[in-house]
Amino acid sequence: MNDYCGIVILNKPVGISSHKCVGIVRKALDMKKVGHTGTLDPEASGVLPILVGPATRASDFLTTEDKRYRATILLGTKTDTLDMAGEILEENPVNVTEEEIRFVINKFIGDIKQIPPMYSAIQVNGQRLYHLARQGVEIEREARDITIFSIEIEKIELPEITVNVHCSKGTYIRTLASDIGDALGCGGCIKALERTSSGVFTIDKAIPPEELMALSEKGEVEKAILPLDSFFENYEAIKLDKKRADRVKNGVSIYYRGKTIGNFYRVYDENGVFIALTQADIIDERECLRLIKGFYK
Repeated sequence: MNDYCGIVILNKPVGISSHKCVGIVRKALDMKKVGHTGTLDPEASGVLPILVGPATRASDFLTTEDKRYRATILLGTKTDTLDMAGEILEENPVNVTEEEIRFVINKFIGDIKQIPPMYSAIQVNGQRLYHLARQGVEIEREARDITIFSIEIEKIELPEITVNVHCSKGTYIRTLASDIGDALGCGGCIKALERTSSGVFTIDKAIPPEELMALSEKGEVEKAILPLDSFFENYEAIKLDKKRADRVKNGVSIYYRGKTIGNFYRVYDENGVFIALTQADIIDERECLRLIKGFYK
């Protein structure tokens, strides 16, 4: 078994689950400690950050990041899964103008409430919603607060609309497509969906599973592993001497002046190894760095 630490940005293909992608990375790296940071539907493709080794401790941070998607909405068709993988429930005529489409889509930009779909991995009373949905059971779901930062219309070729969506965590693009269709009076579902970014990780950094396996076979799989601190690159870096680095590793806050209280900082040891994410704080009326999450092996 290997002991890598970092992030593999997988370009998930259509037709396989996020869980299967984890298995592919686990096999390619010959590691057990591997986990993804936010499920992508089997019928969706695109950016799927997968954490390996001590980097799995960063999962809480990556799941909160904004996402971007390129989606093709098929108007006039409603399905039980809100995409083309499901059973068609309705097929309606699409009698809408481009002006109406733009008006309706703009109404979904901003802070909105969204009801998660039954075909989702959310747990209710210990059961995944999609398990209940497959049994023909539908239960009431609470609406969630989400933010749609922008929806850019790429093209309109009725009955299809292609849009680029920038949204907060917890957003279901399938639900957004269905809600837009309902607001237009004809219904709608997702025909194609690609996640183009997750936080700082974009599709151009993503590697297809077959390329990852090819690197593994050549003994060059390290080329596909990004260092964990690349995720925190927007935070200022601080290098500590051995004594203070050891204190951070042990979870002890260290006195450190001159940093903006409340801000996060990347911390490196005397050898330049990334060991922790800290936050500037005030303890006992003195400025310090408080450990938020350690990433040392």
